[in-house]
Amino acid sequence: MNFKPLLVILLTLTCILFPTAQQKPVLYLIGDSTVASASTTNPIQGWGGKLAQFFDTSKIEIQNRAVSGISSRTYQTGIVHDPGMLKNGMWKGIMNTLKPGDFVIMQFGHNDESPVADTLRMRGSLKGTGNDSVLVLNHFTKQQEVVYSYGHYLRKLVADIKSKGATAIICSPIPKNKWNNGDKVIRNEKDYGLWAKETAEQSGAAYIDLNKGIADEYDKEGKAKVAASFFVPDGIHTTSAGATQNAAFVAHAIKKLRACPLKSFLNI
Repeated sequence: MNFKPLLVILLTLTCILFPTAQQKPVLYLIGDSTVASASTTNPIQGWGGKLAQFFDTSKIEIQNRAVSGISSRTYQTGIVHDPGMLKNGMWKGIMNTLKPGDFVIMQFGHNDESPVADTLRMRGSLKGTGNDSVLVLNHFTKQQEVVYSYGHYLRKLVADIKSKGATAIICSPIPKNKWNNGDKVIRNEKDYGLWAKETAEQSGAAYIDLNKGIADEYDKEGKAKVAASFFVPDGIHTTSAGATQNAAFVAHAIKKLRACPLKSFLNI
């Protein structure tokens, strides 16, 4: 008796009834410490660690692959001051598993402000979205490195994402606890917020103006409450409450994106 046709039928039914975990779409979150997950005892919390609660995780997997201390440049080059930062492969690790139907939300900028060349981090990128570059001696590799603009590194990420059939979403960096004349949070619409938006437009990525949206909410809350509830003393990193508020904004912003299939996985 030929059991081969029966075996084929059984295998087909198994795939239909019991889909593998790999078939579930994955939402990857990439960025720096303002996005990264942290232990519950850590006073610093990134919004990426709070985002899963706004999604139906039976239908989509959330992987927060943000790394504290990283920039748009070093997340891709993997040339970092602490080898422990490489434990999950950063961008190269994601590219090994990224597949059609997946999503990547990126938020870089805070550490791109760092020097392009120094002996501490070697993580800064050139300001703007241009195609200019500079040749530097990398302190860690002792080799020459071509450093590009912030916009260049974001465009490269988007191109990589699209090459895998996945969807890219760029966020402007969250605002810092810095105020103009005491009543308005300082926005970054003239630098990293503007450049993030321009890069999204240039590359065809979806865009979330996280900086302006969160700053608007902080203005309503007031300086005293924002400082006491949403930030640790450095005025850059958020508390658990601040991270949760930022994650909620990201989730609702995704819901408003036009023609973005990621919204279908939200539970809000």
